[in-house]
Amino acid sequence: MTAHIGNDAATATSTVAAPGTRRVSTRRLAVAAALAGPLFYGSAVAQMLTRPGFDLRVHPISQLSTGALGWIQITTFVLTGLGMIALAIVHRRVVVDGLGRRAAPLFIGIFGAGLIAAGLFTMDPQLGFPAGAPEGVVPMSWHSVVHSTAAVLAFTALAVACIVLLVRDIRRRALWPAIGNGVTALVLLLPGPPEFASVQIALTGLVAFTWTTVVALRLRRAA
Repeated sequence: MTAHIGNDAATATSTVAAPGTRRVSTRRLAVAAALAGPLFYGSAVAQMLTRPGFDLRVHPISQLSTGALGWIQITTFVLTGLGMIALAIVHRRVVVDGLGRRAAPLFIGIFGAGLIAAGLFTMDPQLGFPAGAPEGVVPMSWHSVVHSTAAVLAFTALAVACIVLLVRDIRRRALWPAIGNGVTALVLLLPGPPEFASVQIALTGLVAFTWTTVVALRLRRAA
């Protein structure tokens, strides 16, 4: 009798503890996701200011992955991508009903995976960076093609996630989240002149990672 009561108590305690443990892990993942964007741009800005020859008007941020110190930006890409996958997991756990509950985290996860691939497959040294690189544009190597393709797919996937959540928020009559999702999707899909491509990519990324940070913090509160 005593043993039976003890087993029932242990089962009840485990049942109560499990949701609490899941909630804590979800909130921690949300914090990691919220920090991913600031990590990316903090690292990028620090490298822009300290690596000789880098000029954002000419070189995209991805060019920081080349050269002897390229491992810093490669690591930054990978950690940021993992943060975005964490955001997808949080979204899947917290948003359990309504439009986009499955599609949004799927496309956010693709965004994260694309960032990891873009980090692992680097651009080619060119346009005089890093030091000793050819001054002009060089023919794209296979890994540079993979990098560019992964980056395009990643940000396109994030734009799709924003559109899905835009429709969801319109249906919920959530004005400000809908505006944020709409503006972010527009910025991600907006074409620009090739001569300003590096700056536009940097600004687009800034908007994208601001969006992911805001969404992560909102989901953390909901968790």
